[in-house]
Amino acid sequence: MVQIIMAQIAIGCGLFFIVVGAVGVLRMPDVYTRLHAAGMTDTMGAGFLLIGLALNEGLTLIAVRLILIWIFLLFTSPVSTHALARAALHAGIQPLQIEKKEVRS
Repeated sequence: MVQIIMAQIAIGCGLFFIVVGAVGVLRMPDVYTRLHAAGMTDTMGAGFLLIGLALNEGLTLIAVRLILIWIFLLFTSPVSTHALARAALHAGIQPLQIEKKEVRS
């Protein structure tokens, strides 16, 4: 019973991160902040989902495969996000600069 509850909590957290990341990708102003939202979605959302599915499955070969996929995502997601950010920078896409307003006393 505890295992099922933990699996449901992990899956719920994963869905939360995926929805927030998708909203972030749609609402963020430039490429670099969108990459941050997409990277967090991939790492946190998919990670929680995979852990929840592995907990739901129990001690089987499928659970081991899900954990291995999660470990693979932990290494590849930050690397791919970094590579995309460097490619955008080399392509000449500048980060959005927000101008500070002067505060008058």
